[in-house]
Amino acid sequence: MSDISKIRNIAIVAHVDHGKTTLVDQLLKQSGTFRENQDIEERVMDSMDLEREKGITIKAKNACIKWNDHTINIVDTPGHADFGGEVERVMKMIDGVLLLVDAFEGPQAQTKFVLQKALECGARPIVVVNKIDRPNARPHEVLDMVFELFLSLNATDEQLDFPAIYASARDGYAVRDWKGEVTDECRNAGMISIYEAIEKFVPQPILRDEAFFSMLVANLDWSDYVGRIAFGKIYSGSVKVGDSVVCLHSDGTSEKNKVTKLFSYEGMQRVEVQEVSAGSIVGLAGLESVFIGETITDQTDREALPFVAIDPPTIAMQFLVNDSPFAGRAGKFLTARHIKDRLVRETRVNVSLQVEDSKRAGAFNVRARGEMQVAVIVEQMRREGYELMVSRPQVILEEDESGKTLEPIENLYIDVPSDALGDVLQNLAGRKGEVKDMRHQATSVIVEAEIPTRGVIGLETDIKNLTRGMGIMSHMFKEYGEFRGEIAGRKNGVLVAMEDGTTAAYSLDTLQARAKMFVDASEEVYSGMVVGENSRSDDMVVNPCKTKQLTNMRSSGDGKGIQLEPPVKMSLERMIEYIAGDEFVEATPDALRIRKQILDHTARKRAGNKNKAQ
Repeated sequence: MSDISKIRNIAIVAHVDHGKTTLVDQLLKQSGTFRENQDIEERVMDSMDLEREKGITIKAKNACIKWNDHTINIVDTPGHADFGGEVERVMKMIDGVLLLVDAFEGPQAQTKFVLQKALECGARPIVVVNKIDRPNARPHEVLDMVFELFLSLNATDEQLDFPAIYASARDGYAVRDWKGEVTDECRNAGMISIYEAIEKFVPQPILRDEAFFSMLVANLDWSDYVGRIAFGKIYSGSVKVGDSVVCLHSDGTSEKNKVTKLFSYEGMQRVEVQEVSAGSIVGLAGLESVFIGETITDQTDREALPFVAIDPPTIAMQFLVNDSPFAGRAGKFLTARHIKDRLVRETRVNVSLQVEDSKRAGAFNVRARGEMQVAVIVEQMRREGYELMVSRPQVILEEDESGKTLEPIENLYIDVPSDALGDVLQNLAGRKGEVKDMRHQATSVIVEAEIPTRGVIGLETDIKNLTRGMGIMSHMFKEYGEFRGEIAGRKNGVLVAMEDGTTAAYSLDTLQARAKMFVDASEEVYSGMVVGENSRSDDMVVNPCKTKQLTNMRSSGDGKGIQLEPPVKMSLERMIEYIAGDEFVEATPDALRIRKQILDHTARKRAGNKNKAQ
């Protein structure tokens, strides 16, 4: 049985690339969690392949540190608003929040999103200003920005009285007093200041007065040996292996069963335990139908614990069975049943995702927070052996009481070089964005705007192109507001292959003079597949498989090599943003392709004429 006064439950919040995962690495290592000779990977909390590749946190995860006879349970939260469902569901488990900000960049929009959720749950904050060893660091100015952020989020007086720690997670030290330079005293300080701040300023878990067992499910996992595992915080009582427990479902029904396994954490390792008590964050196996947000307790007549509200999904798109000529070549899971089962399984652990059948056979309507969230799911599926197609995202519209159309509006934050400001503002205007504030810095400008979610789709790529990769963009859902009118779509048309075959360098050389190519020589293509971007606004049907006709006559051009430009290779997320309403992204384990929804050119032209007539 744990001493409740020695337990601390905290979440770690940071913007992308502010050093959160590196800081957790150091906290785990310096607490003695790992053996001295243990081989430890960097960024140990990034357990998914996609997290390591993208450098972002996607799934909320748990770890446990033992320090100075205290148990510190750490919840790693995603820093991107598209994965907000991962954030919101874990906030009921924590009592404190470690806010990590870059000593130069300061708090960003996604930081604001996650921090807001933590403060609303009453968490006590500790601010860590990271990367103080950067040449352009401005830690005291950043601390003022953090204080202003707390004020804007309506933090309580107790939350505003936060401790500040200055750290370099990469070099493994943190100090309470910053003298303006990195000294030997700093380098030898280690992470003691952070451990002490957690012990002193984060309160012990807030529990219920009841003596009976109650637990709120905040995360789910699956084991082939014990079935579904429900993770959450115990609010009252205790439970041990073999006890009878009841899951109070959200629809008013209940499920009764025995606890078959209990899990706790040592570092990143999940370990079996026989009994756990109030205040602990644990995993419980034995209930097959448990879902996130539901209450596990000892009797059916108990009252369910309140669960934090989840912000609604803002985009919708279709997942479809792959029906291209190349279908079935690389994947193992091809049918509608396979795709639906996988999507339903995802909704059981991802509360911000909604899936329903559509009127079209082999197609499913999926609602999510943003295109990045959808791209991650599709990427996971194709790596697991699925073949599928996805449509362009469409925003979810609503109506108010008077019948007026409403659309989701986002708060947008862009940090751009001063010389690119004009182009960026012009792009925002075309996307119906309204600039609310601009703050000029030494070489850049921070722009705050309100923009429809429709305008956010594809904006990040435009910002990178307009600023030569120097622009930083982040956004978060604000509210449903008045519909702001039509937004122009993709400006350029595409090149569409007219026949099946293998691309030839001769034909690609001719086409690249008027287009950007998406395919290289000797690649297989099929009729209806998009092979490039036209320099004009209309689509053009081309034959990339045409070869040079050989004759018995020589010409002055014989023997000259063909110089092909490297083809444009887009990521899955970029493809989802890029496609038009009449196109699909085809995702298979070995390839990503863009194709027209109607592959046959004649049928596609007939359908286009019909739509124009209507």
